[in-house]
Amino acid sequence: MSAEIKEVYSFAAKQAPFSDLDASACEYFANHLQAVYLTTENQHSWLSDERPALYLIRSGLYDIIDPSGEVVARLGEGDYFGYPSLLTGEAITNRLQVQNEGIVYLLEQSAWDYLREHYKPFAQYFVRAHANRLLSTNYQSREQDWSQKKIRDVMKTGAVCTAPTTSITDAAQIMQKFGVSSLMVTEQDKLIGVVTDRDLRNRVLAQKMDPSKPVSDIMTRKPKHIFEHNRVFSALHLMLKQNIHHLPVLDETHRPLGMLTSTDLLRQQKSDPVQLIGRIYKATSHAQLKRYALEIPELLHGFSKRIDDTSLIGKLLSGITDALTTRLITLYEQEFGEAPTPYSWICFGSQAREEQTLHSDQDNGLLLPNDLNTKDKAYFKALGEYVCQGLIDCGIRKCPGNIMASQSQCRMSLHAWLSQFESWIVSPSPKAILNCKIFFDIRYVCGDETLFDDFANELKKIVKNQIFYASMATDINTNSVPIGLFNQFKLEQDKQKHRYLDLKKRGVAIINDIVRLYALHNGITSPNTLSRLDALERLEHINKKDIYDLKDCWRYLTQLRLNVQLSQKGLPANCIDPEDLTSLEKHQLKEAFYLIKQAQQAVAFKFARGSL
Repeated sequence: MSAEIKEVYSFAAKQAPFSDLDASACEYFANHLQAVYLTTENQHSWLSDERPALYLIRSGLYDIIDPSGEVVARLGEGDYFGYPSLLTGEAITNRLQVQNEGIVYLLEQSAWDYLREHYKPFAQYFVRAHANRLLSTNYQSREQDWSQKKIRDVMKTGAVCTAPTTSITDAAQIMQKFGVSSLMVTEQDKLIGVVTDRDLRNRVLAQKMDPSKPVSDIMTRKPKHIFEHNRVFSALHLMLKQNIHHLPVLDETHRPLGMLTSTDLLRQQKSDPVQLIGRIYKATSHAQLKRYALEIPELLHGFSKRIDDTSLIGKLLSGITDALTTRLITLYEQEFGEAPTPYSWICFGSQAREEQTLHSDQDNGLLLPNDLNTKDKAYFKALGEYVCQGLIDCGIRKCPGNIMASQSQCRMSLHAWLSQFESWIVSPSPKAILNCKIFFDIRYVCGDETLFDDFANELKKIVKNQIFYASMATDINTNSVPIGLFNQFKLEQDKQKHRYLDLKKRGVAIINDIVRLYALHNGITSPNTLSRLDALERLEHINKKDIYDLKDCWRYLTQLRLNVQLSQKGLPANCIDPEDLTSLEKHQLKEAFYLIKQAQQAVAFKFARGSL
């Protein structure tokens, strides 16, 4: 064996699947490959139908690009590519893009066929890798599942709009002309209201209103809306929650694109998640809600098998928690009377981010007007206790830190909440930073949205504090990823001597913390991690590769975390035994942790600098 072949043999023997095969398999591979130095100049000559092959990366960094131009995988040392076409015989449609030049080992199809025939584990490895390649998978929607579709794919094209000064008669004629049941009212190309055929019946004909009056007199002001890139599931949830049948669709600049109607959604496949949420919103008793909540685990199992984008699992569970909360509030008001003043029910943490799991607990609160009297305070105390206990009865666990509206510290006036946030920002002690990591993921659930908007606008003014950002960055770097010397996993152990990796604490939570810090610094108000990353990606001064890496890592770890929860192997919540992973999955997990560590270091450099 020549020195060159020995060197290749030494490298390949450390890579799966050769690390688990007889030495003869690795020797055959080393003797039958071609070493290629890939550059930006010769990259287009590879991955072609004329030359299907297996490629093993020795050095360099490469992107696999699909026909639409999306990056579907980023590969480095020890990664393979080319095997999907060898396995399936399908035409090669992706292309290769060199990021960093390097050496790639190429194995022709005849040699690949020999190894598959003579070494069964070799074939099984790549079959599994093709099915389970999570870190670099392309999260494409499945046509058979309504929940994955984008709003723009199901709505009718074209926005039918009019000015607020248009007469009611003319508005009705416009609706008749275009054959629509609703009309968007706009000023300077921005949505300010909606008029529906129901408004014409109830607010004009039934009230005998003069039809020459402007349409602004009968329109619904500040209507609920959704954006074209959102999923159908989000639209269905919003329409069920608000009991509306017409939902304006806007682009990223808030320009109206069209109207999504309940008729549009009826054309989509019916879904158990939406049926369950619909039943929750119509529940007539506490006992009925508890009975519906028992369906959640089984529903999650079925739903998870039909989707590629695991972020929808978090949205589904958070949507169910929103529905349970809203209905419990309604049941309370039906029994004890309507609230004496406007209020906002708000949520924090994973529910606010719409990233709940089966193990998530409650994080909620009440935002109240200033200067409430004793009687009003007693009403909201009872409301908070009723709803929080109701959620516990429905399987949403009590928060260990008592971050619940049943507690006085989470049931405060607008001024008190702002004062609390300001104290954390001005004096960012470790406890204050811990609170910020929970409370700065905040979302309105139900009640008076104007009160919440006032709070959010005031909060944006006080959050700009460099010392606060530096303290958050320092805290982020106190939580290390579980990779030790020689690129080995650093495992934890519980009282039962289970050895595991904590995917939440050592992975997902770090990403959430990093993304939250960048979002706060750049004035991004969305609490959802992927939405924050999308918003950051649109900023010119943010490195797009870093955003791509964080998205990829978040999705991969979220998928692993979901698999752990569904498999119920007796480990602590959110934890995994790396021995249950394939060699490829272990490699991907290490790569994810490495990228998270790089992002931590970048945060420290940008915000903390000498404070670490």
